Amino acid sequence: MKKYTIIAIVLLLGIAVVCLKNSFTTMPRDVRATRIVVEKHLHLMTVYTNDKTLRTYHIALGRGDSAAKQREGDNRTPEGHYFIDSKNERSQFHKALHISYPSLQDVLRAKSQGVSPGGAVMIHGLRNNLRWLGPLHRLVDWTQGCVAVTDAEIDEIWTVVPVGTPVQINH
Repeated sequence: MKKYTIIAIVLLLGIAVVCLKNSFTTMPRDVRATRIVVEKHLHLMTVYTNDKTLRTYHIALGRGDSAAKQREGDNRTPEGHYFIDSKNERSQFHKALHISYPSLQDVLRAKSQGVSPGGAVMIHGLRNNLRWLGPLHRLVDWTQGCVAVTDAEIDEIWTVVPVGTPVQINH
């Protein structure tokens, strides 16, 4: 039994190190992002200025399956071309950048299926009472269709991403 406890502790420490590895670099604060690209299948979000990568983040996504969001309540992260249309400094998820979902295409698709497309898709930090999770939150997809990073990461992203920044979400 003691052997399994030691193995479990070593595995958890290893996972923590992997999760933390991207947490100690910061992006320059004197630049502005010109686009954000989310690669859902890789669980990565990259912030760019022109063609230069500012930083890549490991992310958690919607807890629904990996397909594109189809309707309200499916817990999927959408796919397509969007933009940051507002910022919420007092979000229940630390800070949040609202993504312009649904697009006209999303609305028309949902309407043809007789469902609501939903909304409130954001790039955000951790739920305010779960900040202590830090990078461990990435071990599972847990959002209702959003893109989640740590609180420290959303603080960093917040400073370089203005309203209007294009967001491309790929499968």
